Amino acid sequence: MAVTALPWPFSLKGEHKMSEEQVYPPAQVYIDGLLGRCPRCSKGHMIEGLLTVAPKCEVCGLDFSFADTGDGPAIFVMTIAGFIIVGLAWYIEVVYQPAYWIHALIFLPLSAIVCIGLLRPTKGLLIALQYFNKAEEGQRES
Repeated sequence: MAVTALPWPFSLKGEHKMSEEQVYPPAQVYIDGLLGRCPRCSKGHMIEGLLTVAPKCEVCGLDFSFADTGDGPAIFVMTIAGFIIVGLAWYIEVVYQPAYWIHALIFLPLSAIVCIGLLRPTKGLLIALQYFNKAEEGQRES
């Protein structure tokens, strides 16, 4: 006896659910955020250019006005890049003991590359997590 699957938006009881989670299948939040894709449909772009948040998704029309990452991406990137760059500089200093100008020649461009390279994925991830967790500004109760 073969078991047939019910159509996707229906529950086991046959009730039709019309919520946003049912219309748009759950996306891979972390991957979509890191790649800068829309957290709802996984197809549109959420970030234009280097760090500008798009007004809305060009595929599903999700309004990105809820997105407010503030200084979060910069703090995370500075912390991660700091550990990488300082650790690498310390290792090179202990093992090779190069002149200071060689440190500057190596680590100033490397710092810029690492920081700029991590900013966009980090911002996209924080926006996707805001959407997924339905995060919004705190409000006082009267």
